Amino acid sequence: MAYHWNDSQPIYLQLADQIKDLILNEDVTTGEALPSVRQLAIDYQVNPITVSKSYQILVDEDLITKKRGLGMFVSDHAKKILHQQQRQEFIDHQWPQVLHKIAQLDIDIDALIESLEKTGRKP
Repeated sequence: MAYHWNDSQPIYLQLADQIKDLILNEDVTTGEALPSVRQLAIDYQVNPITVSKSYQILVDEDLITKKRGLGMFVSDHAKKILHQQQRQEFIDHQWPQVLHKIAQLDIDIDALIESLEKTGRKP
């Protein structure tokens, strides 16, 4: 599978983000084995060292665990950690931008609430 990397950040960080998305979307679940370094390098057409760096980031963040001789596995609390991290990231960085855009476009709060209700989400 050829993947198109962007030039805005190193590939190993982008690959780590891809794996985080797999965990959040439950494409890989708690306790599930991840592909080997060699297999992921082949799949994404990157150097195995790049994959190793990505995996090490995820180990350092306690999202995956190494089992000697068996490989890498999704840790028991990976999804919870990711939810907490990404919620905080949204609140700290993306939400202020959204609020700025709402004010800039003079969008009515009632219209936003109505839009949320149409999607089945309660405000």
